[in-house]
Amino acid sequence: MSGVLSDLARRLSKRIAGWFRREPAPGRFVTGAAGTWRGFLAVAPQVWPRREYLLYLPRGHSRWRRSPLLVFCHGCKQTPEEFAQGTRVTALADELGALVLLPRQKDRANPWRCWNWFDQATAAGRGEAAIVAAMIRKVSHWRRVDHARVIVAGMSAGGALAAVMGLRHPGLVRGVVVHSGVACGAAVSPLTALGVMQRGPEQDVEAPATAVRAATPPAMLPVPLLAIHGDRDAVVATRNATATLRQYLRLNGHPAVANAMIPAAVLPDADARRTVREGGRDAVVQDWRVDGRLVARHAQVGGLAHAWSGGDATLPFNEAEGPSATALIGDFLRDALP
Repeated sequence: MSGVLSDLARRLSKRIAGWFRREPAPGRFVTGAAGTWRGFLAVAPQVWPRREYLLYLPRGHSRWRRSPLLVFCHGCKQTPEEFAQGTRVTALADELGALVLLPRQKDRANPWRCWNWFDQATAAGRGEAAIVAAMIRKVSHWRRVDHARVIVAGMSAGGALAAVMGLRHPGLVRGVVVHSGVACGAAVSPLTALGVMQRGPEQDVEAPATAVRAATPPAMLPVPLLAIHGDRDAVVATRNATATLRQYLRLNGHPAVANAMIPAAVLPDADARRTVREGGRDAVVQDWRVDGRLVARHAQVGGLAHAWSGGDATLPFNEAEGPSATALIGDFLRDALP
């Protein structure tokens, strides 16, 4: 009998020890959907205001630990799966212990799967901006999200949607990354969107930022911005990055944009400037701070066309040469939302 008990004790001890030294669970994707009555589009009012999403749960994810939330909005002619692969965002999520929310555009809402950033409802914070906001709230309800570390990032049309999210949903969104995108409200219709991409905003994009700042409780600001753009982008002109940066400098109260001597098409002098070299390319990185806190960062990548910097080049809209935009996002999150 004593031998049997001894054997049981050894097996139980081995099992308990295994519980404590087992490897963290691997990351995995789950699916979901969310919608809102505020999500109807002006350009496609027949489309039901609900979209599907992918949600990545990082390696070792625990429901008991609050996690940053990275919302990654794909560009035109992309899917969430392709965007996740191209950006390698899951590796960053595993490193940070962050959740990644990847909204999926409907073909019926846009035949090229672009987010409708030029839609008047969306630009005002309703439309697809409201749908993504509903996704963030749903994920935050079912998962333990660190509400102070929620960023929305996107490429091209997804970057334009990210710019809308930060301006129209401050407090819910605490940081924004616009890669090769345009400012909130830069175009007022689908007919003018292409011209805006080529020539820059047709509207004063700083005025709405000033209005939002005046109406927003100070606790919801700043909403820091990282703008990444290639200097050889022939699809979205670099002047759109300038406009987006000026918009967020207004939103976040940086004094430099109040200088009437600086033209609207010119960036004010940065508070710090450096060059990052990686993967055979240089990125000139400029920072603007208010009371020591990072409120805007610009990374202009030399030689980069309309593509994700340092991405998986086996997929369209990605270039393998660095610096890695995803790594820049990780640095931005650590610097702006520690």
